[in-house]
This record gives sequence, structure tokens and C-alpha cells, in this order.
Amino acid sequence: MLDVAVAYNRFKFLGNEFLTWLWFIIENDPGCLKNLFPDLTSLEIGDRIVLENRNQEAVESITIKGDEANLEEGVVALRKGAVVTEINLHFKSGDQEWGFTIKGESLNISSLKIPFTDPADTAEEIENTVIEKIYQYDQAIQFVENLFKNFIKKRTSNHWQNKVIPMIRKWIYT
Repeated sequence: MLDVAVAYNRFKFLGNEFLTWLWFIIENDPGCLKNLFPDLTSLEIGDRIVLENRNQEAVESITIKGDEANLEEGVVALRKGAVVTEINLHFKSGDQEWGFTIKGESLNISSLKIPFTDPADTAEEIENTVIEKIYQYDQAIQFVENLFKNFIKKRTSNHWQNKVIPMIRKWIYT
């Protein structure tokens, strides 16, 4: 059995590959997401994306911020060998919207904003509101877990090398 630290260092690239793949899917195949999550109304890149390019000499980090940020600089970074290390996402399901940031190395979710819930007045309403908020937090976590499970299935299949990698390369270099 692998030591936890060894396993972490050996496979930490998967989170960054996941985020890079996710950006590709959002831009090029949103129908794939609709098949995974029938209630999904939209999934969009939010106001921040961080890319990193590691070479022998140094680590180059590119941060793109802003509501109307141009992601072309990020695509140029991908051409140079960078991967996405952090991404801010907004997803809608029905009339509810979540926003959060995922870090690739650890798949940590931060800055989670859940849909609005009405304020509570009575003890029973407070209990229901707490349960609703827990459910909404869980929805975001389940969403990311299901995306990652789908990515891992694709990543470990022959389909990854034969179809997905060529499509991603075409997206980056076109």
C-alpha cells in the first residue's frame, strides 16, 4: 500500500487535469454536462481562473480575474503547457444558483455561495432553514464529486487518449 504522502505527490496532477478538462467541456461540450445532470440549467466559469506552467527553471502563474475577463490569455498559457490550478464556477439548477472555487491540487471547494433561503422566525422554521442550507451545501459537493467521477472514468479509458486529448488539443490550438 502506498504511503499517503507518496500517493498524494504521485497523483496530485489529476486535479489540475480535471479543472483543465472541465474548462474544455464548459466551452465545447455543455451537452455532456446536461447528460450528467438533467436538472442543470447552466455551468459557467466565474470571475477567476488560475493557470500554472511548471518547467525546470521556474513556475509561471497566470491569474485571470474579472466578471468579463477575456480567457484568451488562458488559452495561450495552455498552448505553452500550463494547466488550470484553480477555477471559479457558477452553476444553476432550476431557479437556484451556486458559486464556488475549486483548487485543483486538493479539490478543495472554497468561497461557496449557496442559493438564498428565506429568513426564519420560529424554532421550527429555523430547523427547516438549517436543513435546507445543509442540503444546498451538499448539492454543490455532490455536483463536484459527480463531475470528478465522470472525469476519472473518461481519464482511465481508451477514449481519453484516442478522442478526448485530440479534441482538447484542437480547442487549444485553433
